[in-house]
Amino acid sequence: MSLRRAVAVPFRAKGRETLSESEFVVALSLDRDWFSPEQAKRLVDVAVTEGLLDREDDDVVPTFTPREVSVPDDFVPDDDVLRQRSNFERALDALVEAGVEKQTAVADVNSLQADLGVTVEAAAVVYARREGVEIGDLADRAATELGGE
Repeated sequence: MSLRRAVAVPFRAKGRETLSESEFVVALSLDRDWFSPEQAKRLVDVAVTEGLLDREDDDVVPTFTPREVSVPDDFVPDDDVLRQRSNFERALDALVEAGVEKQTAVADVNSLQADLGVTVEAAAVVYARREGVEIGDLADRAATELGGE
């Protein structure tokens, strides 16, 4: 949620649905003084990987509606928003958000991994699919890991 909020703030502040990547970086580094310019660029990369931003030429466009994101007045993102989560972490977060108990999900994914002989990321994707949990592009990544294209 912190990453989504950090991504939403520049769009809300500018009142626009599209920003140039440099405007976005300036908004986070100079306007807000939350990150260095290099860290703000890293945040763009993480947000793109997480599916929160799309790059269109030199612009960044949110994949959600920034004005619908609740951002408290005293909000300041932690440095962990700059850390890219593994595919396993992303799948696990989606499962927990869908109501699956975290311990149960981890145990079931580990068991599935052993049964199928695949990576933990691929097992997490298979498990999420079996549970009917939407996991976005993680399925494509797992298919590549399993040898499909």
